[in-house]
Amino acid sequence: MCLIAFAWQAHPRWRLLLLGNRDEYHARPAAPLARWPDTTLAAGRDLEAGGTWLGAAADGRCCVVTNVRDPRDPQLGRSRGLLALDYLAGSDAAAVHADRLLRDAAHYRPFNLLTFDAGAAFYLGNRPQPRQQRVAPGLHGLSNADFNTPWPKTRTLIARLQAWLDEAHGDDFEPLFAALADEQPAPDHALPDTGIGHERERWLSSAFIRGETYGTRASTLVAIGHDGHVMMIERRFGPGGRADGQTTIKL
Repeated sequence: MCLIAFAWQAHPRWRLLLLGNRDEYHARPAAPLARWPDTTLAAGRDLEAGGTWLGAAADGRCCVVTNVRDPRDPQLGRSRGLLALDYLAGSDAAAVHADRLLRDAAHYRPFNLLTFDAGAAFYLGNRPQPRQQRVAPGLHGLSNADFNTPWPKTRTLIARLQAWLDEAHGDDFEPLFAALADEQPAPDHALPDTGIGHERERWLSSAFIRGETYGTRASTLVAIGHDGHVMMIERRFGPGGRADGQTTIKL
């Protein structure tokens, strides 16, 4: 998952409204959003490492993870997808989990992690060193940099989520999926410099990334009500941005 915007405790119906795109190599095997056997969670599944990038549990907890874009930082350690699975398959409150993970975060590949439960939300990361931060109510964004780093596509997605909230769309989530499908690149002067070259920075600067070998694999929306009910909608894409199906799950 490489682009996320979310509203936390900022809507009269939804205590969490989260939308995000997962960008990955198309050759990396993955299973669609589904309920996992013998658990209370629903998530997509990375069939290479066994974890997930985004999921939610029937008790109203949610978790999402991204990598950290830095070609100078070797991808060494445990799979970051196991972080989300560990939280969702366990029973710890977000605050307890955050304290526990902080002691072990250095042993994972570079990651950003967001965890939510009924009363709290946390950001955790391990670059340049392990750290945690309680998330304040409001609108926030995350990509492949630090929490709330103002990359253009992150700012744009937050702004479109704010517009959706302001216009009181109710259960019409299509404007949010339209925001996730935006292929407009950022202007050159606004591009970040993460060490991957100007052309690749431009290509990766749009919300939706279209490519034959790498690109947006899934656009997902998670809506968790103040009553704890969870709804997840996942739209999947193949090489070249080909539509590959949709799944809706309620917990």
